[in-house]
Amino acid sequence: MGFNDRPEVPRPEDAQKTSSEAPPLRGPVVRPGIHRPNLPPRPAPPRGLVGKPLPQVEKEKVSSGSMSMSTPVAAVRPSDRYFELKSEIHKKLIGVLNLDRVSSIPKDRVRAEIGRVVERLLEDERVPMTMSEQNKIVEEVLDEVLGLGPLETLLKESSISDILVNGYNKVYIERGGKLALTQVRFKDNAHLLHIIEKIVSQVGRRIDEAQPIVDARLLDGSRVNAIIPPLAIDGPSLSIRRFGRHVVTSDEMLSYKSLMPSMLKFLAACAQVKCTALISGGTGSGKTTTLNALSRFIPEEERIITIEDTAELQLQQRHVIKFETRPPNLNKEGGINQRALVHTALRMRPDRIIIGECRGAEALDMLQAMNTGVEGSMSTVHANSPRDAFSRLEAMILMADLQIPTKVILSQLASAIKLVVQVSRLQDGSRKIINISEVLGVDHDRVHTQDIFLFERIGVTDTGKVQGRFRWSGVRPKMMERFRMAGVTFDENLFNETLDVNL
Repeated sequence: MGFNDRPEVPRPEDAQKTSSEAPPLRGPVVRPGIHRPNLPPRPAPPRGLVGKPLPQVEKEKVSSGSMSMSTPVAAVRPSDRYFELKSEIHKKLIGVLNLDRVSSIPKDRVRAEIGRVVERLLEDERVPMTMSEQNKIVEEVLDEVLGLGPLETLLKESSISDILVNGYNKVYIERGGKLALTQVRFKDNAHLLHIIEKIVSQVGRRIDEAQPIVDARLLDGSRVNAIIPPLAIDGPSLSIRRFGRHVVTSDEMLSYKSLMPSMLKFLAACAQVKCTALISGGTGSGKTTTLNALSRFIPEEERIITIEDTAELQLQQRHVIKFETRPPNLNKEGGINQRALVHTALRMRPDRIIIGECRGAEALDMLQAMNTGVEGSMSTVHANSPRDAFSRLEAMILMADLQIPTKVILSQLASAIKLVVQVSRLQDGSRKIINISEVLGVDHDRVHTQDIFLFERIGVTDTGKVQGRFRWSGVRPKMMERFRMAGVTFDENLFNETLDVNL
């Protein structure tokens, strides 16, 4: 093909003419009165998108007569043209769809019928393309209509634990504890904002300039946080913490060497004797995963009430009631915080109350509940060590502004909480329980704890894997007497067990 023999790129006015002639969906999904014109036979698709090249763009040599030259394929970025084509198809599809009927038809049928309409709309665009390119656009337009657009590809990968959207053109993922930049991108900030609004509307929340920060969740339980301008300077930002439908079991934690078998048996015994536990750790360290795994040892006959800001817990018991807080509306009315839900839970005859995360004054109500018969409760807190966990809880209780003396707060904390499980994400991305500590009491204005099990770090391998050893601290826990009184058997020979990691 010569330099002057390029295929003609469709003009905008041609697209406007064909947009009113978009084909119908079969059945009740399509608005009546729309007919598809008789098109000439479609030419054999040449290699690549004509006028809308694929993202990989290189310089190609073009010849005209006896003269040859090297020039870029196009002055406009191929990805922009690709997004323009998808956007045009999406707009035409919305124009012919009866959205009220779409929601009442099985998803598989809707997907098949919309796929056929998109194929016909592509024919109307008269843009030659290969079959694989056409299938890719069909899938991506379907994701825009039925899913979360560009994020759908990432959400289908179970190995991804976090999706971090820094901007419309920067999407990072965490896989195996390591961050990596992906090729996924949105068309622009408006496209990203549309996806965020779609997410938060599914759980009855909203995001706008008056309320530019929102916490929500996906249908699979994944936690979502979004922030938009004017607070986000460079455009909307989105973070998704994946939990998925699969709950990590205690056996899987053993296979990952997150702890050793004797530690798991000890924690199981603590759950059975209703030992109140606090799970402490940093962001992304695995606190919720650990709480889900430990909850499996709670007896089936007990009544459990969970309280969370965003529902994340996936308890396996059958007698579970789940509460979720509600943010205030635009008039600052109607908000229900964790503290109000704790008050409600105490009136519902709970055997255990599990708070997804203590963040404020609700820590006081949780503390009082633990000291007034609701033993065996669990919660999580952001802290770097068991000692720091109690310091944070003390600060939260002071947020209740009830002028409670510090000495009384510490005494109540030591009386209510019997066990602290410290989890951590190490430098190689692995997550481990690095401390299981018993609470002994108050000493010198501090809650005194002693380690029962710990992970002793030794170094790293040549490949960057953390080396260490799980072992017993050498101190016999005082709660062994509690095990005996409750009739729970724990073989003390298990204290001599050790487990080497990457040694």
